[in-house]
Amino acid sequence: MGETHVTTHEGRSATSPSPIVIEAASAPRRDHPALARLRSLRSPRRPRLWFEILLIAVSYWLYSLVRNAVPEQQAAALANADWIWSTEKALGLAFEETVNHAVNSVTWLIVSMNYYYATLHFVVTIGVLVWLFRRHPGRYAATRLVLFSTTAVALLGYYLYPLAPPRLMNGGHFIDTVLLHETWGSMASGDFKNMSNQYAAMPSMHIGWSLWCGLTIFALASAPWARILGLLYPTLTLVVIVATANHFWLDAVGGMVCLAFGYALSRAWYGSLPHRLPKWVPTGRGRLTGVRTTRLPRPGPGADALAPGTGPKTATEPAGATTAARRP
Repeated sequence: MGETHVTTHEGRSATSPSPIVIEAASAPRRDHPALARLRSLRSPRRPRLWFEILLIAVSYWLYSLVRNAVPEQQAAALANADWIWSTEKALGLAFEETVNHAVNSVTWLIVSMNYYYATLHFVVTIGVLVWLFRRHPGRYAATRLVLFSTTAVALLGYYLYPLAPPRLMNGGHFIDTVLLHETWGSMASGDFKNMSNQYAAMPSMHIGWSLWCGLTIFALASAPWARILGLLYPTLTLVVIVATANHFWLDAVGGMVCLAFGYALSRAWYGSLPHRLPKWVPTGRGRLTGVRTTRLPRPGPGADALAPGTGPKTATEPAGATTAARRP
């Protein structure tokens, strides 16, 4: 009788007189409870709706409270605005005033941008969070961490670098489009100006949040038109924040830097960028949420027998330590 060479899961070669497939089992690894808990926290899990709603509500309340509690420091904010404007002129990229006046000459366009500035910043961001929650639960926590850490580091920027928006510059020729057209396109203009810190222009979270939305949609959406819209959204947002004189373009760069920090923190915690994590997460019954398991066909007559205790595997089972038999 010919010998069967078997390769075990450790990679060692052995000789077996029986022409069967051998499945090696390894002892389960036990970690210290603290390490096991840490691994659990860093593993993707299905989000809970009530917790996410509460977390978002409390987080935004704290963000608004801290942002508006930062001393406005008007003199420093105006001085910083003058420095930003001078720097952009030195670079030959001080185009905000031109865009502001050009778009303002088209009434329907600038009014639309005022409302865009006031609404889509929240509507699209919440919409992307809901979409992630429903369609990509395994990636939700990591992507949400990007958004939250981006916003948190922005608060540090508001405190350390107060900055007046272009429409509030001394001696500037920018048009406050909200005041002129009597719309409610900004919480920092008109009747709402006392409700928000007007000198928190750097970094721009309109860019930070819109770019987070755009990159998330581009990375995870399957429809080409959705991916294109994902890239267009932060681009149009940049035009809006400049046209309405609410931000310098360098404020947008600050928002991008904050977002880069958010992605770096999420990758460090989860070990991967959000879009590379599993789309679905295990449920309590050992199945993957939203994944349909397909049983593979049974082997036909004449196929090698399986070892006792091994049955046909399903398409979603992880690859085990099963070894293959090879006859000479």
